[in-house]
Amino acid sequence: MSTPLRTLTDIRAAERLALAALPAQALMQRAGQAAAAWIAAHFPATGPVWVLAGPGNNGGDGWVVAQALAQAGYDALVLCADPQAPLPPDAAWARQRCLDTGVPAARAWPGHARPGLIVDALFGIGLTRPPAAPYEDWIRHCNTAACPVLSLDVPSGLQGDSGVAFEPAVRATHTLTFLADKPGLHTADGPDYSGTVVVLVLDVPVPGRGALLEPADFAALWPRRRRNTHKGQFGAVGVLGGSPGMAGAALLAAEAALKCGAGRVWLAPLDPALSAAQVALRCPELMGATPDALLAQPALTALVIGPGLGQSPQAAALLEQALDLPCALVLDADALNLLGGHPAWADRVRARGAPTLLTPHPAEARRLLPETAGMDRVSAALALASRYRSLVVLKGCGSVLAEPEGDWWINASGNAGLSAPGMGDVLAGALGALLGQGLSPVQALQLAVHAHGTAADACVAAGRGPLGLTASEVTDALRQQLNSRL
Repeated sequence: MSTPLRTLTDIRAAERLALAALPAQALMQRAGQAAAAWIAAHFPATGPVWVLAGPGNNGGDGWVVAQALAQAGYDALVLCADPQAPLPPDAAWARQRCLDTGVPAARAWPGHARPGLIVDALFGIGLTRPPAAPYEDWIRHCNTAACPVLSLDVPSGLQGDSGVAFEPAVRATHTLTFLADKPGLHTADGPDYSGTVVVLVLDVPVPGRGALLEPADFAALWPRRRRNTHKGQFGAVGVLGGSPGMAGAALLAAEAALKCGAGRVWLAPLDPALSAAQVALRCPELMGATPDALLAQPALTALVIGPGLGQSPQAAALLEQALDLPCALVLDADALNLLGGHPAWADRVRARGAPTLLTPHPAEARRLLPETAGMDRVSAALALASRYRSLVVLKGCGSVLAEPEGDWWINASGNAGLSAPGMGDVLAGALGALLGQGLSPVQALQLAVHAHGTAADACVAAGRGPLGLTASEVTDALRQQLNSRL
């Protein structure tokens, strides 16, 4: 079952209800003691533990952790810029209780000693601006320390919803996040700062609509093929794109559709120099067609339009025709740029009876809907899905998937090798293939995005990346990933 992801709005609403229902300090004590218990189970008391306590409730959690570890026999030290500064009531209680039990506190970073573990309890989810002195210096010390660094809730300096990191931000080896997992730990800068994420739910339910895609979600998704089958049962996919100078993008998408199991694949390039004979020489299993012939093909179950399409008047006219087709559409690359440049077409996309899937990267998302420029990635994906009444994958580190009804997911598979040219074309072709084989649009999107990432991970594990990883290599690995699910 997918790990739930919850926005900070979700978290704060649940926290308010819990604070109203529980005795004073109970939730902070529960959080700090759960974190201390996890630390005790995973880090033996073999060296000093420094707890960095900030000026808010995250710091209060840290004071509880320090006291609990000291009681368990750890050599605990709290770093606190001002042990007399005003704090929120629960945090003030936790600080005084910890100091009363004799846990030592220091105002400055100890330059002469070396910790065995650092616990970052500076800011959690409350930070809205870059850390100021002395905390910025403490964070830089954390990031050069020769020991594990464990953050409470989110690494200080990382924004819990957007995953955008201020400068500086703690690069944690572990993050113990409270109540529910958060999108910012898994998208944008989050994976580079969060380390291993552990969720401590604290027996507080947090309603919401997000989830983290995980391999177990796909265990029963991909049906085993019977021996008594034929190609007509696995869909007919068309790929329309490949204007002069960009024919490779359309070829990559078409080959990905073929290798991901589509029964038949047509490639219709706009470049007149790319003839059907040349397509056959590159990949004889592909069928060539003119753009007009492809759009008139009644057998199509899915059309991928956009890889290498260009933004010429011809490309715009072909996209406009494609919007009226009765088959599933995957709009990628220049199809998205053209759609963003023709705002009136949004209503035509919304009115389509067949599924539409949009695959933008952040710049394309801003062209489709300029308001997304000021949004976090989850909000941007949901806004696009609502505006176009389509399924959306907002690509990037921790790709965000969204549907118009409001459900969303983050995909954690993949690596930096996917930033190479042609990777989006491969994903678009895979989407077309899975749609053609009868998966629901949501299932096709989830499986294609996740398997695309795991294919890149398999390439890296085999020594073929991330540096220099090519889209064609990912296509072959993606075929292996899908076959492993049969």
